[in-house]
Amino acid sequence: MEIKIGVQNVGREIVLESNQDAETVANVVGEAIKGGSELRLTDDKGRLIIVPGNALGYVEIGAEEVRRVGFGQF
Repeated sequence: MEIKIGVQNVGREIVLESNQDAETVANVVGEAIKGGSELRLTDDKGRLIIVPGNALGYVEIGAEEVRRVGFGQF
């Protein structure tokens, strides 16, 4: 799923693909905001993304989509 992170006073957003489910990501984001700690997420390639919780502007969590394989009508 795609996750977009907006950081305060930064013009570009951080975009990553994650294998975590939406509920897990929402819980991690909520804890980072509530506790003022850092937001730590791992993308689908194993890279660790760390953002200070007090610098978060927004986090957009994309819908979980089942990937389609093959040819067919949409």
